[in-house]
Amino acid sequence: MKNNQNTKARVSLIVTRVVVYAILIFLSLLCLFSFYLLIVNASRSNAQLQAGFSPFPREHFLDNLRNAWTDQSINIPRGMLNSFFVAMSSALLTTYFSALTAYGIHAYRFKGRRAAFLFIMAVMMIPPQVSAVGFVQLMYKLHLTNSYIPLIIPSIAAPVVFFYMKQYLESVLPMEMVEAARIDGSGEFRTFNTIVLPIMKPAVAVQMIFSFVSSWNNYFIPALLLDKAEMKTVPIMIAQLRSADYSKFDMGKVYMFILLAILPVLIVYIILSKSIIRGVTSGSVKA
Repeated sequence: MKNNQNTKARVSLIVTRVVVYAILIFLSLLCLFSFYLLIVNASRSNAQLQAGFSPFPREHFLDNLRNAWTDQSINIPRGMLNSFFVAMSSALLTTYFSALTAYGIHAYRFKGRRAAFLFIMAVMMIPPQVSAVGFVQLMYKLHLTNSYIPLIIPSIAAPVVFFYMKQYLESVLPMEMVEAARIDGSGEFRTFNTIVLPIMKPAVAVQMIFSFVSSWNNYFIPALLLDKAEMKTVPIMIAQLRSADYSKFDMGKVYMFILLAILPVLIVYIILSKSIIRGVTSGSVKA
């Protein structure tokens, strides 16, 4: 009787695993299909793209790459360098200062602490588009158009990242460790940079990915503030290619540019995802 029950339990477990793995494989293929289709379209000419859908790559990949890279209306290397500078600067500032703010709210007991937290949460509920008009007008008055300062410095205030960091600190940071560092004479910034920040490495890596991708794909504010060709970022250049004259419009070139624009994001994700796995693994070993 027990053997039959054990056999049924094993069969049920195997069936459950097969179903779960089948669903995961299907979802993975569904997510990767869009990237595959992008590569396929980047290898087709404009005439082939207009002819309809094709599941297989064609022979125009290098031609599209050459046409996009040497396009006279845009400067792809400069645009990607501009976007990388803005996105990486924003990601570093966002994660560091959000983590620092979260540590201050979490570690210190001061009057108005609850009010400060609620104020930051209230700011998180306001859509960025609501303040965009006033922000752009202020930048024009300060003569900060065609500058990366309005795209980088305001990223320091990131309520969503702050909230994530604070929740992470509440789950992983023992205050006894901070108190021990203070007793040993460690300053607050030294304690944060050498003790707290390494503990937050997985959270920092996750938020750096999200912040980098968000800044890299940001089109709305940069399009309102950047007019000079040498200052434009990748999303502006892609929109510029798509709005070209119909007689000069080349969809193969557009798909190739989109493929090139995705590569830095994938590279950053791969690098930081390794940091996430390493951080989680080291934390579990210490525990």
